[in-house]
Amino acid sequence: MTARDLFSFPNPVNELSARLVAGGVVTMAVAAIVFGQFWLLIPLAYGFVARVLTGPTLSPLGSLVTKVITPRLPLPAKYVPGPPKRFAQGIGATVTVAAVVAYFGFGSSGAAYVLLGAIVVAATLESVFAICLGCIVFGVLMRWGVIPDEVCERCNDIWGGTRSSVVGEDRLPEVRRVLDEQRRVAPHEREPKRDAQHA
Repeated sequence: MTARDLFSFPNPVNELSARLVAGGVVTMAVAAIVFGQFWLLIPLAYGFVARVLTGPTLSPLGSLVTKVITPRLPLPAKYVPGPPKRFAQGIGATVTVAAVVAYFGFGSSGAAYVLLGAIVVAATLESVFAICLGCIVFGVLMRWGVIPDEVCERCNDIWGGTRSSVVGEDRLPEVRRVLDEQRRVAPHEREPKRDAQHA
């Protein structure tokens, strides 16, 4: 395995695996809060950082889910774009690293509790309801032009992707292809064609 292969993120991502990983995150974060086991912040933060950098490769939780648990489940794979998921993992890494610094660096258990609570909320939404808050933020940033379209061509309309998870994601590529073709032709160039047809 080359360094380029190691430091890469899968695209697309099996949403089932992503939700199972989020479930593991919820379990560890809740245990840290309920039992005051703040040492769990370290594996939590490491897991997020590892998944941002290498996907599931160097993440024990990610590897367990993708190599052991998901293949044994009698459920069909559902693939979603990878870049939004990687962005979401980056947010998780930022929050958990901040919690580590707050607790071990400044002795602030209060700040650590708040940050852990945020992780629990976000990871629960992902694991239980398939609502990826980081993916939503990613979509907003794409709409604002902060994230270039080239970063994720499959998710130019992340809201459409979210809705499609309910109505059938397999129709998205064809819909987006048609929309892309329409965007390539300026409106003033399309109008004469319609007029010519009615002439």
